[in-house]
Amino acid sequence: MSDYRHIVRKWVKPEDLNQHGALFGGRLLQWVDEEAAIVAVTQLGTIDVVTRHMSEIDFAARADRGDLLELEYRVVGFGRTSITLACRVENAVTGQEVLTLESIVFVAVDGEGRPVVHGRTAATGGTERLRG
Repeated sequence: MSDYRHIVRKWVKPEDLNQHGALFGGRLLQWVDEEAAIVAVTQLGTIDVVTRHMSEIDFAARADRGDLLELEYRVVGFGRTSITLACRVENAVTGQEVLTLESIVFVAVDGEGRPVVHGRTAATGGTERLRG
């Protein structure tokens, strides 16, 4: 596991709410997957990645309109064609955990969608140029 961390913050807005006035779980998962893809892309150095797996999702607490959420990602490990991330979402003001995912796996693919070896073995600062 590496010390690399990627943090992004999101406001919970009215259009993000479900019928109970709380953040819609599907919207939160969309945010988690989109940002995880950005981490995978920057770590693997290619935009050609797909989500392969998400571990059990644990919604620990609700988020409401106006809450500021912090999504924190860390690199768990690298496979020959994959990268595994973990994500923790918490309320940025209170620190209360909202969601955890122990494993989000992305696979590098070729133009036909087949897995390809990416050659990465350790997390980087993610500032290198990407290849398409």
